[in-house]
Formats: sequence, C-alpha cells, structure tokens
Amino acid sequence: MYKAAIFDMDGTILNTLGDLTDAINYAMKETGHKYGYNEKIVAHFFGSGVYVALKRALSVENRFPEDRLDLIGTPDEPDDCFKDDTEIERISKIYRPYYNAHCDVKTGPYPGILELMKKLRDRGIKTAVVSNKPDAAVQTLVSDMFPDSFDFSLGEKTGIKRKPAPDMVNECLRVLEIPREDCVYIGDSEVDFATGQNSGMHVISVDWGFRSHEYLASIPVEKIVSNADELYQEITR
Repeated sequence: MYKAAIFDMDGTILNTLGDLTDAINYAMKETGHKYGYNEKIVAHFFGSGVYVALKRALSVENRFPEDRLDLIGTPDEPDDCFKDDTEIERISKIYRPYYNAHCDVKTGPYPGILELMKKLRDRGIKTAVVSNKPDAAVQTLVSDMFPDSFDFSLGEKTGIKRKPAPDMVNECLRVLEIPREDCVYIGDSEVDFATGQNSGMHVISVDWGFRSHEYLASIPVEKIVSNADELYQEITR
C-alpha cells in the first residue's frame, strides 16, 4: 500500500473542460483570433499549462495538424507550429484572470472521486494535488470542491518548473515528508506519465479524462484504470 497518492487535477479528479473551453474561446475572441473550439479539441490543448495550451490553439488556427498537437511544448516540438511568444503572452493576460474568475462554473469532480479521497484518508494515506493549472485556480478549486481532502496542493508558479519536470512533485514530497518510493502519481495524460517517471515514482493513469484509453495504451503507460474503485484498489494493494 502506498503512503501517499499525488493527483493531477484537470482530467483526473475534476472535469474542468467546460470552463477551460469557455475561457480559451473568450481569450481568443477578445484578442481577435479564431474561437469557437469545442471540448474535444480543447482537451488536446491542455496538459502542459496555459502557455502550451494557447500555443496549440494558435497553431491550429494556422492549420497545424491536430494529430501532432501533443508534440508542441515538448523537446520534439515541430518548427512549423506557432512561435510568437509575444502574442501568446498577450492572450495569456486575458485568459488567466478570466479563467481564475470562472474556473468553477461548470467544473465538478468525476464520479466516485470524493468518496475515493475519504476512503484514502480513512486508511491514513496522504493525498496531494500537483497540477500545471495556474496555482490560483488550483487553490480555489481545492478549497471549493475538496475541503479537507488534501494535505498539499500546488499549481503552476513562477520560479518552479512545470510538469513533466520533477520540481513540483519534489516540493510536494518535501512537504509530505514521505519517501518517493512510498508514493504514486496519478494522472490522465502523457505529461503525467512522464512526470511520474521523471520523479522516480510509479504512475497510475486514468482513462476518463483528457486522453483516451487507446492513446494511453499506445505510449505505453504503466497502468490504466477506468473508475474510482479500480484506482482505490491499485493505491491500496
């Protein structure tokens, strides 16, 4: 049995797609860009933070192939994706405050997640959130939707490398004071799997979030679960 479970947020414990979609469409419209993206494509924008999400949206606007979006924001980033950092930052200044103010309009926990957290804590297992979502939104959503459910929560902050770098997880482990070999990282994307690997931890991937079971299996990830009960069994086995 693991002594601590560290969770991603978007697509893992919370279905945030509605609010993410509204926010990115708002920011793109306000800055004169293509908007009206649906949740299916927005799911592929996110996973590596706001900057990469906007870079992917702008690349799609410029007819970048959707089946190559996951390369943007990685060391294998193609040369033909959107590259104007100044424009990305301009849109980000619209997106971030809007999303922070509207991050809990359509968002809610996935089925069984609230019960899962209670069962883990009843077993004495520490729980945490480490997300590439802006830290202000992470703290708001943890406070509103998971009161007293987590021992630690951290979102994207200046001065600490975002996932898949291990820095955010390392800070979590420092606060929890639990050896990494006694912890497991749980997420829904290729970024989460890489985060766990880079942090020297086992990883459990969930298939109800922003990436399909088939996509996760093609990576391939370490372990895939399809509901909260299966996840509980894997954490406590």
